[in-house]
Amino acid sequence: MLNEPSILAAGQAASPDQAIPEAVAPDPVRAQLQAAVAGVMNIQRVEYDPAPPISASFTGRLLVDSESAFEQVDEQFAPLDYHVLLTTNDEDQPVIMALKGRVRPKPRPRWPNAVLLVLTLLSLLFAGAVHEAGMREETELVLWRGWPYALSMILILGTHELGHYFAARYHRVNVTLPYFIPAPIGFGTLGAFIQLREPMRNRKILFDVGVAGPLAGLVVALPILIIGLATSNVEPLPTEDYMLEGDSILYAAAKLLIFGEWLPNGQEDVFINQLAKAGWTGLFITGLNLIPLGQLDGGHVVFTLLGKQAYRFYYPILGVFLLLSLFNSAWILWTLLLMFLGRAYAVPLDTITQLGPRRRWLGYAAMIVFVLVFVPNPLHLVQP
Repeated sequence: MLNEPSILAAGQAASPDQAIPEAVAPDPVRAQLQAAVAGVMNIQRVEYDPAPPISASFTGRLLVDSESAFEQVDEQFAPLDYHVLLTTNDEDQPVIMALKGRVRPKPRPRWPNAVLLVLTLLSLLFAGAVHEAGMREETELVLWRGWPYALSMILILGTHELGHYFAARYHRVNVTLPYFIPAPIGFGTLGAFIQLREPMRNRKILFDVGVAGPLAGLVVALPILIIGLATSNVEPLPTEDYMLEGDSILYAAAKLLIFGEWLPNGQEDVFINQLAKAGWTGLFITGLNLIPLGQLDGGHVVFTLLGKQAYRFYYPILGVFLLLSLFNSAWILWTLLLMFLGRAYAVPLDTITQLGPRRRWLGYAAMIVFVLVFVPNPLHLVQP
């Protein structure tokens, strides 16, 4: 929120024992900041040092569209070591702010990415080998037999993260290469991530980077799932306790498409092989990433679509996950993570520039994908 309207003069104050000069020389940096803003805005109000770390604030009427205004001012602010913030005040007037201290990321070593990739491959091989041994009803664990699952998961996760990476690089945003996270139990991985090393310029860029990952990963996960299900066997249900993977709408539809009936049907179910397990896991991870909260990909999408209205989703979605936790304890940890991290959205430097119709429709499609791939009851024990 801006302070009360005022125009503050720039310059140095005279000490008590000095005569007050007739005119005070303007601060050259402030003059350059104001000149840069004046090229795109009819300035009606100026404030200097309104609230740290904001060095200057200019309120008025934009003379060009918001995206062009931001780019033009940012180009002139960069040599002065300032970032541009473009937003609106309570009266919905455009406000351009100057933020001192431009982010200039330094190069990072790539060996951590390579080490984590190798460790994740090993943990995925182990997870795949455990699954294969269970399918073969063998006690001996042969690591190399887990390669179908390991390769499929690396393709799904890698494509997801590279979708983010190339979208960011296309928009000239500094990002790291993917960091894969190994896990010796469960799925063999806790996923992967890339790190944004500078703020997003506007909603369009935030949207593109956020939505590119899940959609790219889905393009790879779906054929792997279909091939895996088509090469898996339908067998009678076990008579002993067993773990059952949960259904999403898309997963259930895929089984119906391939086998011609809803499975499990009470007597039989498909016993998924490594490819099908990787495809199911890929869909599950896509659903988690598309939850429309906070720093998740879905949070980026919903914030770019709705702006500050996205904060209203926090308590309803948190309530849903608290309810899911009552039926499956696997959601407890995820609910705690959402509780602490789900309110912090990534806010671009330019919050005025809106998404175009194509991006909006793609954003709505991404939310539909979330509904289709989300698994309410992921893994649960079945006691015949």
